[in-house]
Amino acid sequence: MLGIGTLAKKVFGTPNDRKVKSTRSLVARINALEDEFKALSDEGLVEKTREFQQRVQAGEPLDAILPEAFANCREGAKRALGLRAFDVQLMGGIFMHQGNIAEMKTGEGKTLVATFPAYLNALTGKGVHIVTVNDYLAKRDAEWMSKVYAQLGMTTGVVYPFQQEAEKREAYAADVTYATNNELGFDYLRDNMKGSVEEMVQRGHNFAIVDEVDSILIDEARTPLIISGPSQDRSELYKVLDKYVPLLTEEHFKLDEKARNATFTEEGNEFLEQKLSEDGVLPEGQTLYDPESTTIVHHASQALRAHKLFLKDQHYMVRDGEVVLIDEFTGRMMKGRRLSDGLHQAIEAKEGVDIQPENVTLASVTFQNYFRLYDKLAGMTGTASTEADEFAEIYKLGVVEVPTNRPIQRLDEHDRVYRTAGEKYAAVIEAIKEAHAKGQPTLVGTTSIEKSEMLSALLTRDGIPHNVLNARQHEAEAQIVADAGKPGAVTIATNMAGRGTDIQLGGNVEMKVMEALKADPEANPDELRERIEAEHAADKQKVLDAGGLFVLGTERHESRRIDNQLRGRSGRQGDPGRSLFFLSLEDDLMRIFGSERLDRVLSGLGMKEGEAIIHPWVNKSLERAQAKVEGRNFDIRKQLLKFDDVMNDQRKAIFGQRREIMDSDEVGEIAADMRHQVIEDLIDQHMPPKTYADQWDTEGLKTAVRDGLNMNLPIAEWAEEEGVDQEAMRERITDTTDTYMTEKAQAFGEENMRMIEKQVLLQMIDQKWRDHLLTLEHLRSVVGFRGYAQRDPLSEYKTEGFQLFESLLDGLRGDVTQRLAQIRPLTEAEREEMLSQMAAQQKARQEHLTMEHGSESQSSDDEDKPEPLVQGFDESDPSTWGDPSRNDPCPCGSGKKFKYCHGAI
Repeated sequence: MLGIGTLAKKVFGTPNDRKVKSTRSLVARINALEDEFKALSDEGLVEKTREFQQRVQAGEPLDAILPEAFANCREGAKRALGLRAFDVQLMGGIFMHQGNIAEMKTGEGKTLVATFPAYLNALTGKGVHIVTVNDYLAKRDAEWMSKVYAQLGMTTGVVYPFQQEAEKREAYAADVTYATNNELGFDYLRDNMKGSVEEMVQRGHNFAIVDEVDSILIDEARTPLIISGPSQDRSELYKVLDKYVPLLTEEHFKLDEKARNATFTEEGNEFLEQKLSEDGVLPEGQTLYDPESTTIVHHASQALRAHKLFLKDQHYMVRDGEVVLIDEFTGRMMKGRRLSDGLHQAIEAKEGVDIQPENVTLASVTFQNYFRLYDKLAGMTGTASTEADEFAEIYKLGVVEVPTNRPIQRLDEHDRVYRTAGEKYAAVIEAIKEAHAKGQPTLVGTTSIEKSEMLSALLTRDGIPHNVLNARQHEAEAQIVADAGKPGAVTIATNMAGRGTDIQLGGNVEMKVMEALKADPEANPDELRERIEAEHAADKQKVLDAGGLFVLGTERHESRRIDNQLRGRSGRQGDPGRSLFFLSLEDDLMRIFGSERLDRVLSGLGMKEGEAIIHPWVNKSLERAQAKVEGRNFDIRKQLLKFDDVMNDQRKAIFGQRREIMDSDEVGEIAADMRHQVIEDLIDQHMPPKTYADQWDTEGLKTAVRDGLNMNLPIAEWAEEEGVDQEAMRERITDTTDTYMTEKAQAFGEENMRMIEKQVLLQMIDQKWRDHLLTLEHLRSVVGFRGYAQRDPLSEYKTEGFQLFESLLDGLRGDVTQRLAQIRPLTEAEREEMLSQMAAQQKARQEHLTMEHGSESQSSDDEDKPEPLVQGFDESDPSTWGDPSRNDPCPCGSGKKFKYCHGAI
């Protein structure tokens, strides 16, 4: 009998069904235009783009142009790539244009889908960013899809790390720009540290389409992006603290695997204190509870976490004497990414590699707040519905499941649960052998490098050929994935999220052709392709007969999405397939989240060794455990965001102020306003309102004016004059300093003064903001303890954060005013001395170059080259130089002796 909810859905349809239905009329309109656009020439497609751009400029909304723009884009893609978009791909494009996440299964062609909303939104001329999970995919997709945009008369750019500034600026100026989330975030921060608008590379945040949106906006959103600079070196302290951790016993620390945290117990603190005192690290009489010990306690905690929570080859690996983090969601190495707060240094000490100095934050932003800068945001992925609430709450993004082009034929079997890991792996090996024997390709999913290598050793022992795909095989990734669909292939992968390459049944034809051409460059490409395609067809049939790709999971991930991503590798485009997870009560997820109850049930059933329990109830209970973990992780991210929102308002104010200063040609007014406010504050401080003259601190005011405004004013005499009150005093000081600064501007020259003011303002803002970030970091680390005093840490952080920001602004006004008051033009004597020093330095440098190299570098401009002394002198032909002796003037006309110029040996 059907439940009420199920019955209602059958009658009314789900909200998702209604959304899909609503696009059908639009898709029909796009299809109706197909013949009209097919008849256009290549130039005609470009002319259509220009026509659309003019219509947008005239104020026509994008929604009105959508059917024609999508029809034009579909025709452009068909001509450029030979791919005609299916109706479901157009649907995905419509949902993304509307600012949603399109959930499309693996193999449904998401890369092509993104071109439709990107093309439509790029018609505004404000640029579109397509965000990918790694640099390889950014470059690959940009190169591949640029053919479509070029066919439509649009430009494409790609942004990647360590790119030349000019090239990066050009990439952002393109109609469509491909980049990774990290590079976009870092460029945003770097732009807000630049000295002028011309140096900035990004030109605004109009529309972004995020590929693998769940990976970028959820998994990576746990940690903020930070630009940092080096601080003092504490490598000795890390090494000292590291040697104590292996001496700890279980009574010395508590491990909370759920919260991924490790803390010292009271016994642990006493043990550590004793060891530190013995080694002289703690001064005599000082305990770990003293305020002076904060740094030691902090780094001791990080050393404990490094040893107990961070496992080699699971969370990080050591490569070329460097600790490289591993992305737990994609299994890839994260080159250049470091853990903050001294944790990375603690791991370096643990592994005995060189310890890099700790860094201080210069600028930071969370991915949540970066992506919320965009006027419109959209995304695409194979797995987003389990996190729909988070997308809606944090990013205001809806999730729409787009139907597949062909029905899914994959068979998803119930999990098999074993009592021990040994029994589980024995069953896994048997299942792989069985599939391999009948020619069925198998993709084996593991959760860590360590486990994938252990499984690889078991397969090697049993003589089963296989490939391993993890962070160590990072470079061979595309080749391994391309081979994963061949008959009988066995591929072990740490994670299949965001791999960006489909597993094609029978293998990848393009890869096979490239390999064959590399092996035999003389071969006829057409004949070679024909032969390989025939072989591929036979291989594909073998795989289809064997049941398609078999996805075998060796453990459940703490997030259902990651399991779904692994499953989704099988059954693409209506192919047959099968997925099955093997679990044991010793797996991390089962062990941490209530395996005791299940263990009692299994014991009660009297299960024999090697026997598994298979039941839908087990699946349901596991999904509930995963949902719990996902909920907890969401709460962590929400909390991170709430704290960052406090800083985000301040960040926007500071970055906005910087931008205003860089854009302005007249910053003198800002500097004057700051100066006037400083004077007002000084008057209020030393001559408080509603006080009598004999209560005024005139000496203090005189000193403050001398220190802050660089002027020695007769404050006491003015105060004794009849009728002088606070307002009159403020006016006198203001008028005097205004005159002083005007005279200074005339001495420097108006233009020079404006430039000086701009540079001082920007330098002081940057310096104050850096110090403020450090203070906020410290506040964040201690504010959590306020919870013990029944006070809300977040509201405490907000209140104190605001007070700190107010004092930043006050300090900024004072420092800018003081710096501008103190600068002065050089006297004639000082200028002469400086010029003569520069000339002497230049001469010494030239002589040094002459003696070292025998000749100075010549200017590339012809007019700067000296007139040769010998007719027909050619620098590159010694026969045209005549026959000068070593001490004669050089025939090139440089004025130097021949032996020091072209005659240098």
